[in-house]
Amino acid sequence: MEIFMMAYVLAVTAAVGVVALAALLFRLAGKGSEDHEPGGPSAGHAGSMLSALFLLVFAIAIIVPWTTADAARQNTHAESQAAIDAYWSATDLPDTAPDLVRTGLRDYVAFVIRDEWPVMGQGRMDPVGTERIEALRTRVTAIEATEDDAKNAKAEVLQHLAALASARAQRTADATTTPPSGLLVLTILTGVVVIVFPFLAGARPRGAAILPLVAMAAMLGFGTYLTWDISHAFDGPLAVEPDAFRGALQQFARISGGV
Repeated sequence: MEIFMMAYVLAVTAAVGVVALAALLFRLAGKGSEDHEPGGPSAGHAGSMLSALFLLVFAIAIIVPWTTADAARQNTHAESQAAIDAYWSATDLPDTAPDLVRTGLRDYVAFVIRDEWPVMGQGRMDPVGTERIEALRTRVTAIEATEDDAKNAKAEVLQHLAALASARAQRTADATTTPPSGLLVLTILTGVVVIVFPFLAGARPRGAAILPLVAMAAMLGFGTYLTWDISHAFDGPLAVEPDAFRGALQQFARISGGV
C-alpha cells in the first residue's frame, strides 16, 4: 500500500512539475500572452478537462458496482439451481438417504435466507454455511450404493453439491468485493474541484448567476453519495435479494409433493 501511495504522490508531483516547467520555459522564451481572465483559454481548458475527468471517474464508480451486483445476482441463481438439481438427484439414493440429503439442502437454503443474508450486507459470510455443505458432502460420500441407479444418483448429487460449493465460494467473493477505496476518494476530490473551480479561476458569480452552480453542486453531491451507497452488492439500492433461494424452497416443496 505504501508503494502505491508513493507512486500516486510521484505521479501528481510529476504532473504539477510539467505545468510549472512549461510555464517557466514559455515565459523565458517570451511566447504567448498573459491570461488573467476567468473565461480565458487556460481556465476554459482546465475546466473542460476537470469536468471530463470527473465524468470518467464517476462513470467507473457507477459501472463497477452495477456489474458486480448483476454478476452476484446471476450467481445466486446458479447456486440455488445447483441445490434444486441435487434435491432432484437424491430421489434414487438408497434407503433413507433421499430424506437425509433433502433435509440438509432445505436447512442450508433456509439458513442462507434467514441467517446469512443479513450478515452479507455487512460484507462478510457466516462460516456455518460452508460447514453445512461440507458435512452434507461427507454424509453423501459415506452412502453405500450397490445398484447402478443408486451409484449414478450418488455421483450426480456429489456433482451438484460441488457446483453448490463453487457457487457459494463465488458468493463469498461477491459479498466482500467493493470498488477500490481510492476510486471513491477520487470521485469526491474531482467533484469538489469541479464545484469550486469557477471561484479558483477568479469568477465571482452573484444573484441568478450562482443558481446553476448551486444546482450542479447538489447533483454532484447526490451522485457522489450514490457511488458510495451502491458500492456493496448485498446492501444499498442495488442490493441482491435472496429471491433465488426463496424460489428454491418453493421448488423443494413441489418436488417433495410430487414424489
